[in-house]
Amino acid sequence: MSVRRDLKRAGRRTDLAARTRTEVIRDATGTVREARVEALAPAPDGTTTADIPFTHAAQAPDAVVVRRRAPDGSWRPVTAAAFAADIDAVAKGLIAVGLEEGDTLALMSRTRYEWTVLDFAAWAAGARTVPVYPTSSTDQVEWIVRDSGARFVITETAEHTATVRAATAGHPERPRMWQLDADAVTELSALGRTIPDEEVTRRRAALTPASIATICYTSGTTGRPKGCVLTHGNLHAEAANTVALLHPVFRAVTGQTASTLLFLPLAHILGRSLQIACLLARIEIGHFPSVKTDELRPALREFRPTFLVGVPHLFEKIHDAGRATAEKIGRGASFDRADRVGVRFGEAYLAKFLGTGKGPTPALYAAWALYDLLVYRRIRKELGGRLRYAISGGAPLDRDLTLFFHAAGIIVYEGYGLTETTAAATIVPPLRPRPGTVGQPVPGTAVRIADDGEVLVRGPIVLDSYWNDPEATAASLSDGWYASGDLGSLDEEGYLTLTGRKKDLLVTSGGKNVSPAVLEDRLRSRPLVGQCLVVGDNRPFIAALVTLDPEALAHWLTVRGLPPDTPLTDLVRDDRLRAEIQKAVDHANQAVSRAESIRAFTVVEGAFTEDNGMLTPSLKVRRHAVLAAYGKQIEALYAR
Repeated sequence: MSVRRDLKRAGRRTDLAARTRTEVIRDATGTVREARVEALAPAPDGTTTADIPFTHAAQAPDAVVVRRRAPDGSWRPVTAAAFAADIDAVAKGLIAVGLEEGDTLALMSRTRYEWTVLDFAAWAAGARTVPVYPTSSTDQVEWIVRDSGARFVITETAEHTATVRAATAGHPERPRMWQLDADAVTELSALGRTIPDEEVTRRRAALTPASIATICYTSGTTGRPKGCVLTHGNLHAEAANTVALLHPVFRAVTGQTASTLLFLPLAHILGRSLQIACLLARIEIGHFPSVKTDELRPALREFRPTFLVGVPHLFEKIHDAGRATAEKIGRGASFDRADRVGVRFGEAYLAKFLGTGKGPTPALYAAWALYDLLVYRRIRKELGGRLRYAISGGAPLDRDLTLFFHAAGIIVYEGYGLTETTAAATIVPPLRPRPGTVGQPVPGTAVRIADDGEVLVRGPIVLDSYWNDPEATAASLSDGWYASGDLGSLDEEGYLTLTGRKKDLLVTSGGKNVSPAVLEDRLRSRPLVGQCLVVGDNRPFIAALVTLDPEALAHWLTVRGLPPDTPLTDLVRDDRLRAEIQKAVDHANQAVSRAESIRAFTVVEGAFTEDNGMLTPSLKVRRHAVLAAYGKQIEALYAR
């Protein structure tokens, strides 16, 4: 299996592992309170992210930097020279229609090639960009456009255009708009033909690392979104240091040419930072507009990436889809055994690699080989067949799921970060995997644990300020340290483990502090569970609201010969379904003490979605909205 070969090679590359050194600082009790990693990439010498495409066009004009999906499904190469030419043409068009240096341009679109061109074109014209989630409501768009002062808006579809028009109807000065589906790029390129090359060059040269590159609005689990001011220096520090940490290892260990399919929303800082990092390193990228697993899987098979960056939900759905496929052909029990074997094998093999164990026994090797033929290779095929590495961010990934993918030949590394830290603040080092943690600080970054357990971050990746919000800036930034609102701990080697959100901490009536995130993440990773919410604040015990995943439920009903329209009221009385959910609850409870465990659950109708306001665009649960919507069901849990 390729992952075993990669780890063997990696074990011999001590030169690569020694490139970073983590310094840990302990308090008087000997507890690690801070971890620091020196930068691998130097600070920019006056250049900015706006220069990346033009530098590549000058140095390697024929290098392929992007692959665009053609109508026939093929992926056609875009060279560095062609990419820079597209950006230059649109930058001239933006200048021609009145975009001034320091202006703000908002982008409301799904992930696609034109989004990237417009982002870099706005920078090349001396402006800043504001990404807007394509699923944003009229109220959200109104706030973002007004608060950011965006004078120009680029949308993708007629529906997006209508949303922006309705949102800005009452603004004193409505923004000028163009629509990608109405040939905005072609139109702007034509309008800019009279703008001289020197004007774009001058504007781009006037930018500095301290110039504002983007204002990214947090999706906001409570209150109005805040605009995170990120500079070109922030973007460079994130991209350059993650590339310097990961890319040399990937090339040396795998011998592959790195490529990835970018499907995360570019309005999300993780997708945006990934794109900049890939373009900086001339790693081939493709764009795909959907994160829905059924739509994404065919594109993965066509593009055949060598690595992916996603959120836990993606890896959970891939795992669940594998189990559903196995059940359809009568091999559901075989998949469950493969799951258990994979976790044991991954655990044992990693222990051997890290020098903490003897590795898999001959019997475990034999079991792995059998299930590699029956199950694991199917997982690899679904992901294109060449995938060797993946990075998961946005929320903790279930440790057993990480080990399962490891057995399937795909090493999944976790990272942690926020919009305020320009995406990753920590990442698992590529030659020192540690499932269950979110890694060590990104090179150039420090992480500190405050007295109350809050995770603090410092370094060149930390935001400049919150836009138009000095109070929020003062509350979150102190002496360069950003207070994340997350709770965690550092181990002896500076690996960070997250335990939950500070504001979400539940305190039972018995005085037990419980972080719901650990339970929710593990519960959500199991089949049939869609979204969930753990409750118990000022209550005698911990309980959970569970929604059912529609696709998984449809499959479950089919396999058991039940009508697809079986009412939920009947399902919640079905002992088989309750047993499946209880298995998920038991899995979640394994991570906590008895006092912190889920004692009761209820399956609720509906779903937590963006449309009903219960999920943010980055798929985080808005707790207050769910608590309000399901108040009666929560009371019923404690009335039993």
